[in-house]
Amino acid sequence: MEGLALDARRIAAERARGIWPERVATDYLERWVEEKPDATAIVGWRLEEEAATTLTWRGLATRVAGTAAALEAAGVRQGDVVSFQLPNWWEFVVLYLATVRLGAVANPLMPIFRHRELSFMLRQAEARVFVAPERFRGFDHGALARQLAAEIPGMKLLGLEICNHPLQGELEKGARLRPNDVTQLLYTSGTTGESKGALHTSNTLLGAVRAWAAYMRFGPDDVIFMPSPLAHQLGFCYGMLLALGLGVPLVLTDIWRAARAAQLILENGATFCFAATPFLADLIERGKRLGRLRLFATAGTTIPPAIVEAARSKLGVAVAASWGMTECISVTATAPDGSRADSSDGCALPNGEVRIVGDDGRELPRGATGALQVRGSSLFVGYLKRPQLYRLDAEGWFDTGDLARMDEEGYIRICGRSKDVIIRGGENIPVVEVEAALYRMPQVAEAALVAMPDPRLQERACAFVTLKPGHSLDLATVALRLAAEGFTKHFWPERLEVLAEMPRTATGKIQKFVLRSLAKELRPEAEAARAA
Repeated sequence: MEGLALDARRIAAERARGIWPERVATDYLERWVEEKPDATAIVGWRLEEEAATTLTWRGLATRVAGTAAALEAAGVRQGDVVSFQLPNWWEFVVLYLATVRLGAVANPLMPIFRHRELSFMLRQAEARVFVAPERFRGFDHGALARQLAAEIPGMKLLGLEICNHPLQGELEKGARLRPNDVTQLLYTSGTTGESKGALHTSNTLLGAVRAWAAYMRFGPDDVIFMPSPLAHQLGFCYGMLLALGLGVPLVLTDIWRAARAAQLILENGATFCFAATPFLADLIERGKRLGRLRLFATAGTTIPPAIVEAARSKLGVAVAASWGMTECISVTATAPDGSRADSSDGCALPNGEVRIVGDDGRELPRGATGALQVRGSSLFVGYLKRPQLYRLDAEGWFDTGDLARMDEEGYIRICGRSKDVIIRGGENIPVVEVEAALYRMPQVAEAALVAMPDPRLQERACAFVTLKPGHSLDLATVALRLAAEGFTKHFWPERLEVLAEMPRTATGKIQKFVLRSLAKELRPEAEAARAA
């Protein structure tokens, strides 16, 4: 696959480290089918319908085999990209495992993506097939999928009925995918805000999951509750792959409703959840114990110490803080007993290393703030069709674009981001692309998007603009423009501030740190209106 940067030197080095499992996901599926075929593998909830589907390991394997046959009949071959835009439904798991069987590349796409994002990603990926639901949360995904299929030459549209394709004959074992073949193409936003397709192999993904499971002391009695999207690395790795690797039940919910989530946690005896901090805050607000739930891991933004303490005192749940990226999964984490989660983003896990360097590339003293670099077995193997963006130095260190400091015990604290991305509820907002859209508005002379602190989502987007003479602008007009350009609502600014002039450096650059300081005192416009 074009953009792959996995060479013999790295393979040899990683084998010497002993982290890579040299297996693929269906190897684990086959094990559980043999050892406990009738045990529960998945409990998948569709909350709009209040309906659940429960699959045993044998039932899951049967659907995987049938789906693989249907994909092959549709023309999918080894190395082809299979794109699918699905919520947390059981069909997501089946489709991924079917791609492993065929040796194809899975390209999960977030359900919030619309025409603008999907058109770019599907074209760049050269998707052989695209699978989408008819409707979800009131949106007509089927109509959009048909439009895309008509616009993109060579891409075939398939419906979810392929996941119920009948199995002909006996279950077959084995997969065409090899451990160092690309198995996942996942799009992310980087330093420029452009979407980049990160490529992972089974070894890079499963090695990270195995290291996480050992560090967090997971075992056969655990039950995983996953509200984070499976199309995000959190849900993909620490929901689906973690459950597969451990052979434990995976409880999925496609919509976040705190009260219903608490019920599902209790009813299914869930012990672990990995999600953004606002999900934990919602559960804390209910103030009730959650049965067997012992650990809630979160990442994306620094966890407020009050949240960590409230989870312990109100829910009886330990919180683990973690840091990672689509490109390198979770590289650091705090301990499973909840210690240090209120003061750090963790220390390096056994599958990776972290260091803090200065502008000269040399490692800084402990306590100094600098660029965060990582290397290790979970590091991705390239960007699709963008090899020039694969920023590894001669020693294998990857520049994350984040700023951090490290204490004497090796724990890091993220201090900011050199990449200009706002994280709203654990999801990145591509700042450069939104700013470019604002600049295209006839009223706007200059525009800058910065993070506005938020007690629930941690950050929301605030747009600062200057206007051309004789023009006015309000947030509703901005929203209409961004909607017309195909931006998902998640990316829209939630506050608009009109300035007479932008704060600038001596060289004329906009001083975003000044705007961030101003934004600290602001709230989303809807909340400000209610308060007034």
